Amino acid sequence: MMAKCWLAAALVTAIVLAQSGHRGRRWARYEAEMQNPADDPPDAWEQTEFAFARLRYRSGRGGYWRARWGIDANKSERQFLQGLRRLTRVHARSVEQIVDIDSDEIYDWPWLYAVGIGDWTLNSPQAERLRKYFERGGFLMVDDFHNEWEWSRFMAGMELVMPAGQLVELPDDAPIFQTVFDLSHRVRVPGLNVVHGDQIERGGVYPHWRAILDDRGRVVVAICFNMDLGDAWEWADLPEYPEQYASLAYRIGINYIIYSMTH
Repeated sequence: MMAKCWLAAALVTAIVLAQSGHRGRRWARYEAEMQNPADDPPDAWEQTEFAFARLRYRSGRGGYWRARWGIDANKSERQFLQGLRRLTRVHARSVEQIVDIDSDEIYDWPWLYAVGIGDWTLNSPQAERLRKYFERGGFLMVDDFHNEWEWSRFMAGMELVMPAGQLVELPDDAPIFQTVFDLSHRVRVPGLNVVHGDQIERGGVYPHWRAILDDRGRVVVAICFNMDLGDAWEWADLPEYPEQYASLAYRIGINYIIYSMTH
């Protein structure tokens, strides 16, 4: 009888532990590919209305292993998400969602972020999957790529994905700059490694806020070129990183998220 009671108690304990979120780090399997993995907060498994999804793509510099997709991850998005939760009423998850470009799970996450995208390589199925993602209303923000060579590599991929997409320089009065914060006047958001110098990284001289529009004129790809918002989010808690750039990076990211939800 005692053995049966012990077994029943053990089963109940196991069920309670499973339901209360004792699961280990959410993205432990990808931490070897991340530049700056962070510990999970207590609510890492909370179900919310919004999740910051980071695109895991294949890089020309060694496949997925320590690939450029994981730059600044995952401290960067976790600090940004703290700001999103504090400054808006978006019910956002405290940790990111990692979405592999080879998985149809991409359709479950309407907002994607990709970093270092000037080094991506796309095959035909991946390009088709991204094309369908945009056709279904998905939104992609790309960041932290620099110079004309990286631009050409990024655009070569986008031409496979959206050959009819319209590339534009976003004007100061673009709706995406007015959704929450007035971003009519912006400055370059530099990486930590160049913030106290000329702010030019890997030969990317001039900052650009560009976009690719669909056939309805909606921004589907928001492009931060010759800038590094991910670094600004990641190092917003570092006294050496200037507050003006960190604050601007938060405002841009928040505007892009709200735009994607409302347009």
